[in-house]
Amino acid sequence: MEQELESLRQQVATLQEQLHTQEKMASLGLLSAGIAHEIQNPLNFVINFSKMSAKLLDDLEDIVGDCADRLDQDDAEELEEISTDLKDNLHKIQEHGERAISIIRGILLQSRGKDGEFLPTDVGNLVHEYVWLSYHAMRANDKDFNISIHEECQANMPKMMVIPQDLSRAVLNVMNNACYTVRERTATESADYTPSISVKVSYDDKLRISISDNGMGMSQEIKDKLFKTFFTTKPVGQGTGLGLSITHNIITSRHNGELIVDSEEGVGTTFTFIIPVKTIK
Repeated sequence: MEQELESLRQQVATLQEQLHTQEKMASLGLLSAGIAHEIQNPLNFVINFSKMSAKLLDDLEDIVGDCADRLDQDDAEELEEISTDLKDNLHKIQEHGERAISIIRGILLQSRGKDGEFLPTDVGNLVHEYVWLSYHAMRANDKDFNISIHEECQANMPKMMVIPQDLSRAVLNVMNNACYTVRERTATESADYTPSISVKVSYDDKLRISISDNGMGMSQEIKDKLFKTFFTTKPVGQGTGLGLSITHNIITSRHNGELIVDSEEGVGTTFTFIIPVKTIK
């Protein structure tokens, strides 16, 4: 009886801690949306001014071209090299600025969505962004962490009706676990081992997302308990045992899909989401 009471106390304490964490995450989500909105405006200025500068550079080249007969060959070649470099730099500023805008729009789209709301979503882009978000988060905490990430996304996929807030969380949870397990294996393997994660997104009659790692792998005993609430193989303080149970609920209950796990100890693990979706042309 005492053991049961103690177990219940521990579960209540864990739930209280998770509720507190969720409250903080909700506040952080609102803060992130506000920051994203504020950053979007100066980024638009950066992109627009880079386009204007490129146009002015074209005009400058026309003027220099009209005066070409007054320049010696060395000066003309140097001007051409400088002009080419400036064009390349402006193109890079515009390209990366637009990429940043794309990320911010994704954050704003998800922050504005109501809980459980299905929205037309570029799933390939969503998966890509959250795969790299997980990687950079791991790098922020461990500067020595480095892996090879292979991405394969079917071309010209239509937008799909999913719950972007939830699907991104599912991708992030699985990717976080993949990063964790390859890091753990790196610590025990020789220098010949190359930690890697492969991500594949495709659509036929259903949306299919798979995340594969060559980490530690799992025994059948662990796989049987994998989606149970509070079950974790991570050390105390590093895992809550909620990530995969939440992921399972997101895929199977909220999206009426399947979550398939294929794993072998010492080889690696693959998580596959199979989701029936409505597409938007």
